Amino acid sequence: MTDTAVPGEFALCLTHDVDRVYKTYQAPYYAVLERDPSHLRSLVTGERPYWQFEELMALEDELDVRSSWYVLDEQSLLRDRPLREWLQPESWTLYAGRYDPTNPELVEVFRTLERGGWEVGLHGSYESANDRERLRAEKRTVEGILEGNVVGGRQHYLNLVGRRTWQHHRAIGLRYDASYGSSTRYGFDGRYDVLRPFDDSFVVFPLTLMERALLPSAPSLEWAWRECRRLLEEAHDHGAVMTVLWHPRYMNEDEFPGYRTLYERLIREAKAMGAWIGPCRECYELLEARREASSQQ
Repeated sequence: MTDTAVPGEFALCLTHDVDRVYKTYQAPYYAVLERDPSHLRSLVTGERPYWQFEELMALEDELDVRSSWYVLDEQSLLRDRPLREWLQPESWTLYAGRYDPTNPELVEVFRTLERGGWEVGLHGSYESANDRERLRAEKRTVEGILEGNVVGGRQHYLNLVGRRTWQHHRAIGLRYDASYGSSTRYGFDGRYDVLRPFDDSFVVFPLTLMERALLPSAPSLEWAWRECRRLLEEAHDHGAVMTVLWHPRYMNEDEFPGYRTLYERLIREAKAMGAWIGPCRECYELLEARREASSQQ
């Protein structure tokens, strides 16, 4: 076990980045890419294939686990970005089709999560990685929705400007960050514990597995599961803190078959292996309690 291990054979931190809750420009894009006009259905029927809050909460409730949900307060392409960026494809990916976290329906969802024992944290916008005041304002927005303080989160697109981003996080009162990782690779890379970049109470949770790094290139769902099982065994053998990211929209089995099944199977197997499972905030609190206890011995 690592020196800062939480109760259990190892720790599995479950996280969700709330990037998109509505299917907007993606509908015509996928309709053309896949030559499948059914993607356009949501534009005329009012269906919300990316709105998976209730489904994901129900699944985790059934499994008796909780997770971290990171809320994004991103800029609007047409309202906040300069005109020259409107025709740049990357700008549409970064800024178009976002949501307003203060929308009353979303506020109720986030408050329901908080009341139900889930963590609601900050998903720092793309520009905020090197903009302390923007990050501070976004944290204030999310805290204005909730009944408590935001303790940690993850930067959008895992965007970090070295240790400087963590300095911003610490300066505005965040206690942890979960941005350190890759969207194209998965695994521990020899890191089985949290990181303490400033040798104090600020903690970094390395990202072990994002679903987009595994499933799109997997030759089969069973192959993907074997990789998940391998990571769980590695976590068990090293008493690791393992952090996984599943975006809520991938719970839509019609568009992303297998993603929900793999997430559920991952949790069930971790429970069978004796893992502690929960949100990063709770894991952080357990780690800090043990660190303080060790320092007093």
